[in-house]
Amino acid sequence: MSAPAATADRLPVASRKPARRAAWQLVRHDRRALLVVMLLYCLAALAGLAGPGLVGEIVNRVRAGAGVSTVDQLALVIVGFVAVQLVLERAARYTGHRFGERALARLREQFVDRALALPLSTVERVGGGDLMTRSTGDVATVGPVFRDAAPEIFLSSVQILFALGAVFVLHPLLGLCALLSAPLLALVLRWYLRRARPAYLDEGAANTEVSEELAATAGGARTMEALRLAERRVVAGDATVRTSVATRRRTLFLRSVFFPGVELSHTLPMVGMLLIGGSFYLDGAVSLGAVVAGVLYVQRIIEPLDTVLMWVEQLQSGGASFARVQGVALVPPDRSPTGAAPADDRLEVAGVRYAYRNGHDVLHGIDLRLRPGERLAVVGPSGAGKSTLGRLLAGVDPPRTGRITIGGVPVTDLALAELRRRVALVTQEHHVFIGTLRENLLLAKPSADDAELHAALAAVGADWLRSLPDGLGTGLGAGGLELDPGQAQQLALARLILADPHTVILDEATSLLDPTSARRTERALAAALHGRTVVAIAHRLHAAHDADRVAVVADGRVTELGSHHDLIAAGGSYAALWRAWHGTATGT
Repeated sequence: MSAPAATADRLPVASRKPARRAAWQLVRHDRRALLVVMLLYCLAALAGLAGPGLVGEIVNRVRAGAGVSTVDQLALVIVGFVAVQLVLERAARYTGHRFGERALARLREQFVDRALALPLSTVERVGGGDLMTRSTGDVATVGPVFRDAAPEIFLSSVQILFALGAVFVLHPLLGLCALLSAPLLALVLRWYLRRARPAYLDEGAANTEVSEELAATAGGARTMEALRLAERRVVAGDATVRTSVATRRRTLFLRSVFFPGVELSHTLPMVGMLLIGGSFYLDGAVSLGAVVAGVLYVQRIIEPLDTVLMWVEQLQSGGASFARVQGVALVPPDRSPTGAAPADDRLEVAGVRYAYRNGHDVLHGIDLRLRPGERLAVVGPSGAGKSTLGRLLAGVDPPRTGRITIGGVPVTDLALAELRRRVALVTQEHHVFIGTLRENLLLAKPSADDAELHAALAAVGADWLRSLPDGLGTGLGAGGLELDPGQAQQLALARLILADPHTVILDEATSLLDPTSARRTERALAAALHGRTVVAIAHRLHAAHDADRVAVVADGRVTELGSHHDLIAAGGSYAALWRAWHGTATGT
């Protein structure tokens, strides 16, 4: 499936052909229901043809001197066909809506699966606004297309084709009268379609910008207020809104040209049918009943044609949204699982370089070898590359050059589920999901019983469990208990213990706890994680004191590596950091 690659700050958008192919795959998944819907709509359209034809027959018979009883009989037949048409249309719409809802449900499930499979580095690069807009606004825009537009367009198209066919059956020249507006309609439609898709894609992108601007402003409100940046954010927000308004005006302009052109195209066939049909009647080429029937058939074309053209506008918006939704599937994976199994738990880093932007490496030739069960502390000044190294060790980002292997297998060759089973990264960012405390913990180990959950919470010092009204059954999140940052951090650490990986990357994992609680939690974690490989990235250097080895990272390089006491004795940068943090000249 080819499409434009993701830009630096945007997910890709599917091109026309892949988007159409994806839409067809969605609908044909329920092929039997699709055939039933099509059959019901065709039968309903056929039943609708009877009325105008019978009205024309009534006109001819009345002119021939038929009595009232004949008219009554034909009128009853018309009523019967109308009733049949209503029943068939009702059944078709009901079946079609159910079919559309199932297709939309499959689309939502696909989107969630694809969004969860996105490389984390991609999600962080493009920001939450783009993905949020696609998962909410775009999916909501696509919904009416599957649920309403597709069935309505099919029914209207069948009605138009059958009515035109009926007019040609009455007389070929009458049929040509019904097509008088086709050139004008084709011209207006072509003009609109050539401009609509890019205009709606621009509108969707502008909506994304507005969402991201609002999210950034709301999330950083306190910081902006403290730094007196509110006015600057207002100016930036106004510019984003103006861009969004401009894109909306563009799509509104397209509609303002399209719909009047459509309205004009309705009058031409009717005028042509009356003038030319009347002339044919006077010449004896057609009967009066045929002209009346032809006028009624043309009249019946107007409503379904309006429906099709109305939904054409919706299809452009929905098609652009569908292309954005499908674009999530076009993000290339950041790993190529080979199925190879690591021979052991050794974690090795060889010649690793990494850049967030091309040409700007933040890691420069990192080499590390961790023994299974070793505890390595990574320290250094802010911005040195410690967290970046942790992300690479956890397989969140692939290295630009070099290799990171587990048991001799590159992390990019391991399936994501296998990698997460072996290596876990715990950062300062923790999520509490809506649900009970038990459900939040079971995310890490669905098979765990309550005793294991209690043990995991106890291991990280979560004494607040005893004060909860319903224990593990206490609801968390919106409408439930709101955990403070420290409690949320302990919840994340408890999940880590339940997940039971052989290698753990702790990136300031206890930074939100007060120093006493942090020290107690770190000691509990050290006991709980005994025997596992632990990489602790920390500013609190007591973690380095307890580690087997310490790696000092500066300017994207490992400048010192050794035990705490060896590095203190060496008197290098680590010793200086220790003295500055510990406030002692001896460092012991």
